[in-house]
Amino acid sequence: MAIFEFNGFRPVIKESSFIHPNATVTGNVIIGENVYVGPGAAIRGDWGQIIIEDGCNVQENCTIHMFPGTITHLKKGAHIGHGAIIHGGTIGENCLIGMNSVIMDDVIMEDECIIGALSFVPGKMHLPKRSLAVGNPAKIIKEVSDEMIAWKTKGTSLYQALPKECHDTLKECEPLREIEKDRPAQESMYATWNKVKDGK
Repeated sequence: MAIFEFNGFRPVIKESSFIHPNATVTGNVIIGENVYVGPGAAIRGDWGQIIIEDGCNVQENCTIHMFPGTITHLKKGAHIGHGAIIHGGTIGENCLIGMNSVIMDDVIMEDECIIGALSFVPGKMHLPKRSLAVGNPAKIIKEVSDEMIAWKTKGTSLYQALPKECHDTLKECEPLREIEKDRPAQESMYATWNKVKDGK
């Protein structure tokens, strides 16, 4: 993994978390337990501090940064979808940021909010608990239902299990040139998803 000290600040990353080797973590960054950071993610704590609490996931090609002198804070279970940009502010517990969305400086997002894919949340916007917001600029369109937050929580649990699976099985390899005749099905993945889907 690409971990860099900057201006005397060295990232703090709990051992249970997994940072993909093709992700970059720089400077004043604190990452809690069971956090997954996907390939291509850039978490850059050079101008301020980034806190990523337990059970969060930061997926492929996400960028997390901040305005100078500020803190970007992802609270427990925050789920940052592929390609999203978090540029400052606070993401509350168990929030979901949709793919390729942008969250700007000084946003305050209370717990269990959902931001639709491709949305732009402007600076200083305040989203009360369980807001569902979409669009550019994002607008709150309704309250997140119990069913929606249950679905989100179950999906995030897959990512909370992924760091251990990556520590146990992910390794660099040479590709095969032919498909093996006895290639196993990905039964464990499907079984895990079916359990999540069925609420087990």
